[in-house]
Amino acid sequence: MKVLVAAEWRARADAHAARVDTFVEPHLARRAEKVNHPVHDFLFTYYSHRPAQLRRWHPGFGVALEEAGEYASLKGYGGDPVAVTTAYVESQRPLLTQLRTLLSATAGRAPQFGCFGLHEWAMVHRTDDVRHDWPLRLGAAGTDAVVESHRIGCSHFDAFRFFTPSARPLNTLQPGRDDRPAFEQPGCLHAGMDLYKHAFRLSPMIPSDLVADCFELARDIRVLDMRAAPYDLADLGFEPVRIETAEGKAEYVEAQRGFAESGAPLRAQMIAECERLLAGQNS
Repeated sequence: MKVLVAAEWRARADAHAARVDTFVEPHLARRAEKVNHPVHDFLFTYYSHRPAQLRRWHPGFGVALEEAGEYASLKGYGGDPVAVTTAYVESQRPLLTQLRTLLSATAGRAPQFGCFGLHEWAMVHRTDDVRHDWPLRLGAAGTDAVVESHRIGCSHFDAFRFFTPSARPLNTLQPGRDDRPAFEQPGCLHAGMDLYKHAFRLSPMIPSDLVADCFELARDIRVLDMRAAPYDLADLGFEPVRIETAEGKAEYVEAQRGFAESGAPLRAQMIAECERLLAGQNS
């Protein structure tokens, strides 16, 4: 068991909070003013990890903290010096097994780059009930025409479940809630964003550096996701990726490949963490 003295772990905790505050503080300011941002607030509204939880640093299982009374009452911690307990890790075995299976299946599948972000378009197909309070760049009829003139192959259930009833039959895949390991693939933007969800679900067992790395990747992916969406976000400073054109498709695929490459080592780290924790090994 590695033990960190107070000066060392407090410096690391402060550095982590400062790192994520770049994103957290603007969100909290908008929330106080009751202003919603469809791009930058997504990670705080769609996912369940609260800003205060993101700011809190954890060393991960196998590292103890001296003079850390404020951690003693946190979920998963115990002992003196305080550390994530073996009993807590053992209690999380079902989650660890589930995530190892999903992440390994995703990592072992060839990435697909032909979706062009059409999931967001399918979420507003033939409906006036749009998910974001922003105008459609091509209007309703133009948006419907894009959906109906393309092959849609969304592999991610948590995107597919928001398709409108008219768009669901147009998807060449029918992913379900319980069969994610059979469908998810590393080229999918939502699979990349969900690395953040998987990481915070593993807190406090894994180091917060990995959670922050996944958060930053998810934030960058969300920008592309919404630039390629059917909404006109020019007033927010986002130039659209016009996926209805050949040039826009090429731009999207290039960025998508980059995110798949960035996500691969993070996914590999998380698989390794799941295996370490399932084996009951210290970091």
